[in-house]
Amino acid sequence: MTLLTRRAMTTAALAGTLLPGFARAQARKPIVIGHRGCSGERPEHTAPAYERAIEQGADFIEPDLVPTKDGHLVARHENEIGGTTDVASRPEFADRKATKTIDGAQVTGWFVEDFTLAEIKTLRARERLPQLRPASAAFDGQAQILTFEEVVAIAKAGTKRAGRTIGVYPELKHPTYFASIGLPTEERLVGKLKALDLNSASAPVYVQCFEVGTLKKLRAKTPARLVFLVDSEGGPADLPNVKYADLITAQGLKDVAVYADGLGPNWSLVVPNDKQILLPATDLVKNAHAAGLQVHPWTVRAENYFLPASLRKGAPADPAFLAMHGDVAPVFKALYAAGVDGVFSDFPGLAAAARG
Repeated sequence: MTLLTRRAMTTAALAGTLLPGFARAQARKPIVIGHRGCSGERPEHTAPAYERAIEQGADFIEPDLVPTKDGHLVARHENEIGGTTDVASRPEFADRKATKTIDGAQVTGWFVEDFTLAEIKTLRARERLPQLRPASAAFDGQAQILTFEEVVAIAKAGTKRAGRTIGVYPELKHPTYFASIGLPTEERLVGKLKALDLNSASAPVYVQCFEVGTLKKLRAKTPARLVFLVDSEGGPADLPNVKYADLITAQGLKDVAVYADGLGPNWSLVVPNDKQILLPATDLVKNAHAAGLQVHPWTVRAENYFLPASLRKGAPADPAFLAMHGDVAPVFKALYAAGVDGVFSDFPGLAAAARG
């Protein structure tokens, strides 16, 4: 054994002793999570989006989950579905339009919880951001809304087809709100994990949520890996007097590690920017790893609209400028260099290419 080899082994051993998350992070390459599928190219949460994400190299596909009136968990970004389905053009559902208060905000539209699964299945998906993604909008009207079971089936079929494990990364949306109207989602999801052979710490699944109470409930009900989502502003809907910033200090992360296995931060909390350039990475990954947490930032997008000025491409005077793709590779590379354990992206192929 050479001196260099002994030195490398000693360094690895010390890293594993001092930073429990560090050794885990270095043991494998970061995972790529297809955010709602390949939602930069196909309407989100649809079979075409998920299948394209798998083709492009995603290791996990993400469904946001909301319950129907009859208790089925379906994949939609929000329970309001006027912006992501054709429901507004369906005269038979015109009387379902309503205004509700969701996590303190008034929202007007059509809501999943007012439809049975059979009714939801008659709707067709559409692109949520047609101004930025007209090519994706060309697929409007072609795909059904999927149940969680159907998303898992796509992942399992993709595993066989690709010859590598494709996992699922569900998010429980607005769980406190749904509990308040008699549709709690924690037990429903745990039941599905058990039925689908995903109820273990080694199963290809992560369950994520922005709410602390839900993660604590899940921690008591399932050994599946849990991820606490945090944004760059605001705080958990179930803790109105608490800010996310208060929960991601070095000490706060140790508390998070009691009920979660990972942290899902807005990517700007890892690699900030001043709207002009990317800035040096923060200590968030280091602190999270020290607490034993994996780190999976969200959501890297390729369009100029989502990038700092120095990474934008094209002529600013062009009407399509904000929809054009910029130079997003430096964002991925900066996140990987910061030591993240995975990345969410609407363009999983670009995330996989930058990972190398």
